[in-house]
This record gives sequence, structure tokens and C-alpha cells, in this order.
Amino acid sequence: MKPIKLMAGFFTVGIWTLLSRVMGFVRDIMIASYLGTGPIAEAFLVAFSLPNLFRRFFAEGAFNMAFVPMFSKKLEADDGALKFAQDAYVGMSIILTTFTVVGIIFMPLLVTAMASGFIGDSRFDLAVYYGRIAFPYIFFISLSALLSGVLNATGRFTAAAAAPVFLNVVFITFMIIAAIVWTLSDSAAQGMENALRLHFGDWLVMAVPVGGVVQLSIVWVAARRAGFPMRLSRPKMTPDLKRLALIAAPAALAGGVVQINLLVGRQVASYFDGAVAWLNYADRLYQLPLGVVGIAIGVVLLPDLSRRLRAGDDAGGKDAFNRASELSLALTIPAAVALMVIPIPLVSVLFERGAFTADDTIKTALAVAIYGLGLPAFVLQKTLQPLYFAREDTKRPFYFALAAMVLNAGLAIGLSPVIGFAAAAIGTSLTGWATVALLYKGSRNMGDAARFDARFWVRLWRILLASGGMALCLLGANAVLTPFLGMGSARYLALIALVAVGIISYFGIGQMIGAFRLGEFKRAMRR
Repeated sequence: MKPIKLMAGFFTVGIWTLLSRVMGFVRDIMIASYLGTGPIAEAFLVAFSLPNLFRRFFAEGAFNMAFVPMFSKKLEADDGALKFAQDAYVGMSIILTTFTVVGIIFMPLLVTAMASGFIGDSRFDLAVYYGRIAFPYIFFISLSALLSGVLNATGRFTAAAAAPVFLNVVFITFMIIAAIVWTLSDSAAQGMENALRLHFGDWLVMAVPVGGVVQLSIVWVAARRAGFPMRLSRPKMTPDLKRLALIAAPAALAGGVVQINLLVGRQVASYFDGAVAWLNYADRLYQLPLGVVGIAIGVVLLPDLSRRLRAGDDAGGKDAFNRASELSLALTIPAAVALMVIPIPLVSVLFERGAFTADDTIKTALAVAIYGLGLPAFVLQKTLQPLYFAREDTKRPFYFALAAMVLNAGLAIGLSPVIGFAAAAIGTSLTGWATVALLYKGSRNMGDAARFDARFWVRLWRILLASGGMALCLLGANAVLTPFLGMGSARYLALIALVAVGIISYFGIGQMIGAFRLGEFKRAMRR
């Protein structure tokens, strides 16, 4: 994959991911308005996070990181790629079916592991009830991730990147229907606020498995059209699947360690009323640039590096790695600065309405600023990890993840009695930077192909300088626009103006001092 094609693939995934994140914001704005940060909101958010947690463990965190390099090599060599994908699809279906049934049966234990602070109040029983409805989502979304890996390895990024958009479409549709049904009900006439939140909670949780079915359908049809029709059949333990299992096992352990970090954060938050929701809404804000840039880079870079290594193209691999890292930082460092400089305007305009109060805004904005500090690290992990996975090295990332887990637990649990729920966000961000340091140091024995080149280092300090200039512009614009940011519908235009100041100042300064060339973005977009 040539550099321009690599960037084109990145922009394809990035643009669809951006649309998904925007739709996700619409979804979360509606959820915040109807549910706020109270017990029903926290119960739903924990229930929805359970299948997503294990999805990252089974599909994105372990299976795909082992599957994609093997599949890419078979595809390149024309060595039974279809049969390998079919066998993996069947094997994963059986594992997921078993796990889904077990998870539904033992849901009280899963909720306890996720949020033990819920025990003894209404949140626990409601989270168990919601969790049993939402948990089958793991089956559909994990198979979707496998099929997305097949499509990405063949250079087809659109369907896999577009599928999450439709999950949010399902959520929004269900909430609109719920609003119509509520308006026509007797409870609405009586103004029963708690009944309203329960009503929307029930509709939201039903949207979860339906959204999973829609996502799986989209990528399954796309894979069939690409020449990879997946069907359920009798499972076979082939030598390739045995090798896949051996490679995936350390990645699965690493994925499990990463999810333990998330569990630690949820556990800490569950002991502070409203904190689960505050961290969730903050997570949505920093996930926007992380999803658009970091995930897009990781999705495109892994199959490209795998092909280049098989072909012995070390120079091309080095260039792809450096340009992906350079571009990801050029887009995420200014985003991180913005999250740290103007978190309150972002949160207040996007979420503060209905059941979401001004106090919720302050708490959520604090978490947003802390997550912003770690954003570049989260993205750099997405460019460094493919260096290992493309070489089928999944053991060392596991060891690094294990060290990060210990650090995260120490920070989150140790600091929570002193600074409260913010300890969970601090642990996440600092652990992100520690993981980057370990991944970078561990890649030193991979030769010149895994090293940052001179162009990367020259542009990095210029990106930092442009981001600093943007921060000053944002502070000045925020001071001018503050009266308008709290003024009814005018606040939306004020926030757009504030964001526009940041974008124009950053790209203007960056172009002027040579942090990047706008033509590079334009060429990739056209391609």
C-alpha cells in the first residue's frame, strides 16, 4: 500500500468514524437530557459497557490483532484465505455463543465486578436487568469485528467503518419512538419524572442488541460481496486455527489486562454518586479524536505493515509507520490541548440540559481535561502496537499491559480517597503515557523500520508550537464568547465559533511554520 493509499484508507475510516462519533454525540446528548447522571443512567451505562468491555477483549483486543496479520499473509500469498476466515468465523461463533449464555446467567457477578459500589441500592438490580438484555450484543459486535478485519485486510474500509454509524441511528430511532410513546401515555400526563427515566432506560437497553444485529448484517453483506461469504458450519480445529490460538492467547491476556484497567476506573467511580455517568460523558468527548485518528490509523496500518514485512519492504514499512505517527499527532495534539483549555464550554453546550445539571458540567469537564492530557498517548499506542502485531509478537504487549495495570490500579485506588472520582481519569491518562514509553522502548530491537525518522522529529516540535499558539487563541476567544456560551440557542453558534477559532489558528500557524502541508491532507482526501 503506497503512502498516499495508506492516507486515503485512513481518511476513509476517519471520516466514517467522525460521522459515527457525531451521531454518538447526538445519542449521548439525548441520553443525558432524559436520564441525566442519576441511578437509572448509571445502571444503563454499566449494562451497556459490559458487552463492549468483552468485545474489546475477544475481538479488537485479542482475536483481530492475531487474525489480521495471518489473514493478510494468506491473502498476499493466495494461500487459502477464504477457508481460514471461514474456520475462524465458525470457531468464534461457538465461543461467543457459550460466553453469552454464561454471561446472562451470571450477570449479578459481572455487575459486581464492574461496579461493586452499586450493591445495596436500586442501581444493582436495575443494572443486572439491563445487562441481561444488552449482553447478547457481544455476539453480534465481535463477529462484526472479525468480518471488519477481513474487509480491512483486503483494502475495503468503508462498510466496516460505516457500520457503527447505524448503531447510533438505532439508538436515536428508539429514543424518538420512546418519546412518542411517552407523550401518549398516562404517566406523561401525571408528570412522573422517575417513570420517564425508567421508560427511556427500557427503550435504550432494547436498542443495544438490535443495533448489534444491524452492524453484523452490514459487514456480513460487504464481506460476501468481497468474495468472503461466511456461513455457520461444523467447527474444525485446523493447524492454522491452532496457530491463531497460540498467537491470540498472549494478546487475549493483554486485552484482559487493559479491560481490568477499565474495571478499576468503573469500580472507583461506582462509589461516588453520578461519577459513572460523568466519566462516561467525558469519555465520549475524548473518544471523538481518538476514534477518528487513532483507531483509523490502527485499522489501516496493521494490514499494511503485515504485507510490507512479508514482502521484505522495510523502507516502505518505516515510511508508513512514520507518516501514520506524524499525521496522528498532527491531528490529536491540538485536540488534546483544546480538551484541556476549553472543557467547560464543550460540556455545557453539548450536555447541560434537562436532567443534566450545572454541577454535572463541572465534574464532567474536570474528567475531560484529565483525559485530554492522555489523548496523544492513546493515539501513539495505536501506531506503536502494529509494529508488534504485524510481526506476530503478542507476548511483549501483554507484559507491558500488565505493568500498566499495576500502575493504573495504584493511582486510581490510591488517589481516590484524596481527590475522589478524578483519580480514575488520572490513572487512565498517566498509564497511557507509561504504556507508550514501554512500547517505544521495546521496539528498539526491531531495526530501522521501527524508528522515528528525522522528518517526524522536526515536525513534532512544530506541531507542539502550533498547538500552543492555538491554545492562546482559544483562551482569548473563550473570554470574548463566554457571555454567549450560556445564552439559549445562541450558545451553539458561540461554540461553533470557538471551535472555528481553534481550527483556523492551528492550521494557519502549522502551515506557516512547516508543521505540516495542507496539500498533504487535500491529496489524501481527494484520493
